[in-house]
Amino acid sequence: MNYQTIPVTSFEQNCSLIWCPETNTAAIVDPGGDAGKIQAQVTEQGVTVSQILLTHGHLDHVGAAAELAKFYGVPVVGPHKADTFWLEGLPTQSQMFGFPNCAPLTPDRWLEEGETVQVGNLLLEILLCPGHTPGHIVFYNRASRLLISGDVIFNGGVGRTDFPQGSHSDLIKAIKTKLLPLGDDVTFLPGHGPESTLGRERISNPFLQ
Repeated sequence: MNYQTIPVTSFEQNCSLIWCPETNTAAIVDPGGDAGKIQAQVTEQGVTVSQILLTHGHLDHVGAAAELAKFYGVPVVGPHKADTFWLEGLPTQSQMFGFPNCAPLTPDRWLEEGETVQVGNLLLEILLCPGHTPGHIVFYNRASRLLISGDVIFNGGVGRTDFPQGSHSDLIKAIKTKLLPLGDDVTFLPGHGPESTLGRERISNPFLQ
């Protein structure tokens, strides 16, 4: 799987452009804003966007989703339906964080644990990892040992859990029972900051000790 990380918004959120090298079919994961910046990278890579994928419903991960879905004529897929209240509350989130107004969003397809998403010839497995938000999901490409983890786990940290319906215990349980068993060699692309491996975090992440 080919990928490019595109930091967007004042939150420096990692939007991921992923694509199948065999078909040049791409997906945009967590486009939090700066739609023009993301479009420029799509053009530069010469790929064809097939869908917008969302890990969870926070504004800094979905702010440009509707605009890009309309521009490319593609569906918005994910997160899990437990994040409905976050997506319905996008206008309130916009006011809270001083972002341009973002209308409520209803995905074309919600995702469940155990389902898969196809991007060209790439298969992304879906794991539900609540805690940061109740409907947070991650995307895992087993063939390339690559995980798109959103705000579940970071290089040296884990996601905040002081939001409505957040749970630190649920978050740590999801990391330890669903992510770490994938293997130490798995590289993950987090929602903020530099990438890392699950093995490195298992040993050194202070929240997992």
